[in-house]
Amino acid sequence: MRWGSAGAVALLIFVPAATGATPRTARRSTCTTVFALALLLLAGCGSPSRDVPYTDLTRRLGPLEFTRITVALCRDRAALLYVLERNNPGRPIPLPNIDFGHREVFLVATGPRSSSGYRLQIVRVRDQGGYIVVVVHERAPSLGETVQAGVTYPFRLILLPRNGKPVKLKWPGRP
Repeated sequence: MRWGSAGAVALLIFVPAATGATPRTARRSTCTTVFALALLLLAGCGSPSRDVPYTDLTRRLGPLEFTRITVALCRDRAALLYVLERNNPGRPIPLPNIDFGHREVFLVATGPRSSSGYRLQIVRVRDQGGYIVVVVHERAPSLGETVQAGVTYPFRLILLPRNGKPVKLKWPGRP
């Protein structure tokens, strides 16, 4: 049994004194350990993560060009427009209606790629308790796959429920 598990806490708390033994008080270090473990369990540490519903807004924006890797969490319209206009100067941005009182927007862009065979996919969005994790996968074309040569700029813009938690990106295969 691992010491950090709930079973270990129950074992430490509910072990009765041996019959006929002289009752003793617990050592201070034991009480502190039990108290710390109980606090961690009550605080939600070790609680299971849950899926977060999201809406993909990428197609509503049309073809935009992000010339470098871009990751942004935008909690208001001005912040989103700033990121999009900074990366696409002089281009009209067809921003859809977003209720920023209840939603926030997360953007991830790969930067330029050499063909139409590259895709960025949202694998999952999970609430880990203290933060949200967005996991993405960049799909590269395989050898022999028919693609069009030319610069493309894969990106994903997703709408998340507003909760004030930080959003972390996990992009396996990227730094």
